[in-house]
Amino acid sequence: MYFLNKEDFFISCFRSKKIGDDAAIVDDWIISKDAFFENVHFKREWFSLEEIAYKAMLVNISDAVAMNADPLYALLAVAVPSTLRPAELKELFGGFDRAAREFGIEIIGGDTISNIKIDITVTVLAKSKRPLKRSGLKEGDLVAYTGELGSSKKTLNALLRGVKSVRRGRFYAPKLRQRFISKAGSSLRCGMDISDGLFADLKKLSLVNRLGFEFYKPIDKAVGCSGEEYEMLIAFSPRERKKVQRIAKATRCALQIFAIAKRQNYKSKCKAHHF
Repeated sequence: MYFLNKEDFFISCFRSKKIGDDAAIVDDWIISKDAFFENVHFKREWFSLEEIAYKAMLVNISDAVAMNADPLYALLAVAVPSTLRPAELKELFGGFDRAAREFGIEIIGGDTISNIKIDITVTVLAKSKRPLKRSGLKEGDLVAYTGELGSSKKTLNALLRGVKSVRRGRFYAPKLRQRFISKAGSSLRCGMDISDGLFADLKKLSLVNRLGFEFYKPIDKAVGCSGEEYEMLIAFSPRERKKVQRIAKATRCALQIFAIAKRQNYKSKCKAHHF
């Protein structure tokens, strides 16, 4: 049976050539927008209001980081229940403000509206002298990811099972690799953040570059299909290997080189995360 990936289909309906990377490049601006909706991306009983707003910001800032850009401004669209008290609204603000201060972002406006649940969208405006795109991969390039993968899915599965005491790790507050990407950007052939899972995001690189991947060793499906990791998926020439590894060590960023780009087909083992 054939299952249509509706996200890919809907995106394909738009004809702008600026679509296809983690963010759009418009002149010297890097612009991105993501949604963070209750009962889609989170449940209220899982997060404090401050954690909701903080993660909503981080998942959007991640796109700028992935493009080797410095996030400067943010616009917020926040839909909240009218029953939220002023103290709760202040707590929600605290999450937005904490993330903005950590990354030097000024929140310059947006919109608020009453709703039956908490729905947030964030637009981040960033700048980059050397944007890191998904295209540019060449046969023989080394493919790597930062950090460790799999914990986000483990946390989500535990929450779905009703476990109330879970570690406040990556699922709540992704760790963005801004320092590493900023220093290694000139040595990288291409890159993107891992939001839909390693295997699913490898498919995006494969389609853009018309290349597949030869894995050095098998990667467990629970790791390869763990979404919302927000680590970096990158590729670089073998000649840049030592330099990239040196930068990773200097910035305290674990680096896993797991595959080489080959002229072959690639198929993701993961179910689509969106719809």
